[in-house]
Amino acid sequence: MNDNQLAGLAGAAASARSADAQDLPPGSAGQPELGYEQARDELVEVVRRLEAGGLSLEDSLALWERGELLTRICERHLAGARERVDAALAVVEEDVADTAQE
Repeated sequence: MNDNQLAGLAGAAASARSADAQDLPPGSAGQPELGYEQARDELVEVVRRLEAGGLSLEDSLALWERGELLTRICERHLAGARERVDAALAVVEEDVADTAQE
């Protein structure tokens, strides 16, 4: 792996980290409060409670808003993971091309 490939991986990781800081609630200090698995599990619980019904309109709206936030957190984590995979695949493809030229 050469310096350009390492720089590409580092750039993808930095981009993923900055994507995590977007659209977070005030007071979150630019960091997601939850990891992907935590956000996903809480989102599953939010959906379960909404589908069960029996909640007041206010409680339903609050849960829906929380679900929207959790969805954005999950999407950011997945986008960051996708960028990392794409960067790693680009490195592998470049290594294969370099090896084939030798």
